[in-house]
Amino acid sequence: MARFFKCSHRSHRSHRYLFLLFLLFTIHFSLLSCQEGGDAGDLLGQWRLEGSDTKYVSFSGSIVWIKNLNENELYGNFQHVGDSLFIQCYSIKGTPEDTTLVENSFGFRPFNNIRLKIEALGSDRLLLRKDNQTWAFDKY
Repeated sequence: MARFFKCSHRSHRSHRYLFLLFLLFTIHFSLLSCQEGGDAGDLLGQWRLEGSDTKYVSFSGSIVWIKNLNENELYGNFQHVGDSLFIQCYSIKGTPEDTTLVENSFGFRPFNNIRLKIEALGSDRLLLRKDNQTWAFDKY
């Protein structure tokens, strides 16, 4: 009976290597899963339009959330490529208020294909420009 429970050095060593390999994979995948925000990079988080207490833009992963506390909110997708920011908004309700929020309240045009230049992006400041218009955001 004692022989049944006894392990050789060789099998004990291979169990140790398997355990170490398992531990390395676990650490690797847990670090990857901690990368909150995904594609958002330095844009990750909520930004408040300078001079306004009601207008916010949030970035997480590849999702953008545009919100005016006095009006409406909507979601879209975004891509940050070099010094360019591309936003594709989606109207879930299909109401004119969605277009009004994006085009009139924020001044981003056109509603479904926004292209902005990132003039500055820091840990607490975002400066966007298109043609002669500039938007300054502070990290909130």
